[in-house]
Amino acid sequence: MTKNHASLAIDPYYDGVPAYMTEVYDWAYVDPKWVRVLDHNLVVRVQLFLNDQRLIRAYLNEIKEGMRVWQLAHVYGDLVSRAAHKVGPRGTFHLTDVTPIQIEHSQRKLDGIEWAKVIRCDAASFSGEESVDYDLISSFFLLHEVPDEKKHEIVNNMLANLPKGGKAVFVDYHNPARWQPVRYILKLVNRYLEPFADALWKNEISSYAAQADRFTWRKRTFFGGVYQCVLVEHKQ
Repeated sequence: MTKNHASLAIDPYYDGVPAYMTEVYDWAYVDPKWVRVLDHNLVVRVQLFLNDQRLIRAYLNEIKEGMRVWQLAHVYGDLVSRAAHKVGPRGTFHLTDVTPIQIEHSQRKLDGIEWAKVIRCDAASFSGEESVDYDLISSFFLLHEVPDEKKHEIVNNMLANLPKGGKAVFVDYHNPARWQPVRYILKLVNRYLEPFADALWKNEISSYAAQADRFTWRKRTFFGGVYQCVLVEHKQ
C-alpha cells in the first residue's frame, strides 16, 4: 500500500519521510486518508486489546505538574493532549515526529496549549529545544515500528538527552507468555504488518543502549507479557 516514486516526489505529505515508513507503514502513519480514519481512541483501544488506558496511565503517572517532557512521536487518540495538560502551564511539553501528517494532527490536538510545542524531527537525532533539560522523555509504542539500527539510535539519543535526575519511559510490546492467546494473533500481525516488532520479543530494550550499565532499568509487564513499561534513570 505504498505510493510510487513519482507521486512521492510531488506529495508534501511524503517529503522527508524515511523510506522504511513509506514502504511498511504508509497505510498506518503517512497517507493522510488512512491517518484520518485511524486517529481515534476507539482504534487505539481495539489495537491494544482494551489495555489502552492502563498503558497510557503507566506513562501519564510519571508526569508531574511543571515537568519538562519530551514525547518522541505522535500517538493516535487523546494521549498527547492528556500528557500536555498534565504537564500544566508551569512546565514544557515537546512533541517530535518525522511525518508531516502526524505533525498536522498533533498541532491540531495541542492548539491553544501555550506550553506545548510540536517539532518536526527524527527521534534519533533530536537534541532538545531552547536548552531544555527534560525531566521525562517518553517513547510510547515507537520502538516496535522502527528497524533495529534505528532502535539503537533512538534509545541512545534518548539517554544522551536525559540529564541526571531525569527519567525515560518506554511503553511498548514485549514477549507474551506462551499461554497468552494474543501471542498467536500478534505473531500473524507481526509477520504481515509489523516486521520490526519481533525484535522486542527477543531483546530487552536495555540491549539497544550502548552504555546500558550507566542506568537502572526497571521493567513491568502487562496482559500476560504482551506489553512492557520500562523506566530508566541514571545510576546514583
